[in-house]
Amino acid sequence: MNVRYIEKDKLLYFDLTEEIDHHTTEEIRRRADYEIERYMPKRVIFNFNSVSFMDSAGIGMLLGRYKMVKMIGGELGIINVKKNIRKVLEMCGILKLIPIYETV
Repeated sequence: MNVRYIEKDKLLYFDLTEEIDHHTTEEIRRRADYEIERYMPKRVIFNFNSVSFMDSAGIGMLLGRYKMVKMIGGELGIINVKKNIRKVLEMCGILKLIPIYETV
């Protein structure tokens, strides 16, 4: 996972580079939580461009980061979501909380 912070926009950008399942979510959680606490951003974006698979552990990871970002007064969004992952997000109802954006 690559992380960038754009201070001017108070934007924290996570470029996810692996499948999101029960094997990888703990590391993503740790790193994301650290970076969110470090920068206290107003916007957090997860880029799903390189993600080909996500299971329920990924949904839990997203919901946890959503709650954390909301607690500090920020917004969380996702971009570049493939069709199979979009279906998972739609079925669980997470898109009512976390929007999918076309661009940052």
